[in-house]
Amino acid sequence: MKQNDHFFHFLASHAKNYGFVFPSSEIYGGLNAVYDYGPHGIELKNNIKKYWWKSMTQLHENIVGLDSSILMHSEIWRASGHIEKFNELLIDNKDSKKRYSPEVLIREHINFMQKAPKTSKFIKNRKNEILSRLEKSIKKKDLLDIRVLIDELNISDPLCGSNNWTNIRSFNMMFKIKEEKGDLFLRPETAQGIFSNFFSVKKSSRKKIPFGIAQIGKSFRNEIMARQFLFRMREFEQMEMQFFILPEEEMKWYEYWKKIRLKWHLELNLGDKKYQLRNHDHLAHYASAGADIEFHFPFGFKEIEGIHSRRDFDLKRHEFFSKKKLRVFRDNLENYIPYVIETSLGLDRFFLAIYSSSLKKEKLDNGKERVVLKIPPCLSPVKAAIFPLVLKDGLPEIAKKIFQNLKIDYRLVYDQKESIGKLYRRQDAIGTPICFTIDYDTINDDTVTMRYRDSMLQKRVPIKEISKIIEKETGMRKILRNLSQFI
Repeated sequence: MKQNDHFFHFLASHAKNYGFVFPSSEIYGGLNAVYDYGPHGIELKNNIKKYWWKSMTQLHENIVGLDSSILMHSEIWRASGHIEKFNELLIDNKDSKKRYSPEVLIREHINFMQKAPKTSKFIKNRKNEILSRLEKSIKKKDLLDIRVLIDELNISDPLCGSNNWTNIRSFNMMFKIKEEKGDLFLRPETAQGIFSNFFSVKKSSRKKIPFGIAQIGKSFRNEIMARQFLFRMREFEQMEMQFFILPEEEMKWYEYWKKIRLKWHLELNLGDKKYQLRNHDHLAHYASAGADIEFHFPFGFKEIEGIHSRRDFDLKRHEFFSKKKLRVFRDNLENYIPYVIETSLGLDRFFLAIYSSSLKKEKLDNGKERVVLKIPPCLSPVKAAIFPLVLKDGLPEIAKKIFQNLKIDYRLVYDQKESIGKLYRRQDAIGTPICFTIDYDTINDDTVTMRYRDSMLQKRVPIKEISKIIEKETGMRKILRNLSQFI
């Protein structure tokens, strides 16, 4: 088994055992590429949303929020081009009954051949030639040539080794709901809800260009190669913002949002080397400029957020299909359709980025090992834990009183079920930044033992200071204040 496979098994097992992520419908055998967020997972997810939402709608005075519906008029998807162009190629293996993307099969085969020591130099040097042919065939929609290329490269099913392939065919990735009055679709992206509400939001919020509309919501795609845990799923959540601008200021705002969005990620201190900005070589049909913020996952650098200039493509299409004017006026009374800069962050991918980079196994001085989740404290599901050292002499009562006084302001845990060492280990595993232990000295001087998750260092602090300490160590104020300096 590959090292990455070992890590993903450890990651998924930890996520399940500690209440972060569960396989959906597991008691019925599960559902491929669909997951449920457990008690700690939903807290982490909500904290991520809170960080994104505050940084968008509170730090930027010209960005407002929206929550559009998942089901929308089918003409919206015709206008956006999804009905016509939101297609993927697929190929089935007749023996394994598994479905694949022919492009992914070819690319992964080439990468494997490049790394194989016994592969001839001739084969290795053909990489660019093969990829160029593949791209041309995809562009021309020459499905037969892609199928021939698979045969020429002798690509077999990675599971069973069979070469018994079907013909390649195209299918639309949107989930369709049959209705008497016409088909409905589960939305494949949240952006179109923003564009179709553009005029209503502008009018009701009294915003002038430039301004943005932010939204967090679920999207659905019938992915062929849904895999790698939370990275590629059929049901996922997006955090998107569409920023409406003057056409002549396109590149100014495009560069601005690339800079600000990368800064937003780096503020979490997951490591500067974990991120890279990659400009697109091939742009989507609606874009004139595009870049991805990529994160170094256990399987390499992959897209976590996209920044694009969508120009006036979407509003112009919706104006044409709806026959409604979606224009704004300049001071000279000239009307125009605004350009749009889009930032689109996958919430589930970002969850995976934080989780996978924070989960550690550490050797201790006593030779033992601890599992610790070093999540950025401002995102941690539990901000602090309160423990009594022993279950007698009034210590549980003092601990419970402290917990009751603070639980209104912070997400806390009170626990007394195990030894103090085991209690610490459990909080390490779920990412709790600090723990407070009530002991016999507490009775005499109103102080408690404070323990840090990352360093495991301990010190005495007064009970009256606990609230301020939790806010300082786990609050979002500092990180948002730092970010606001760049806005």
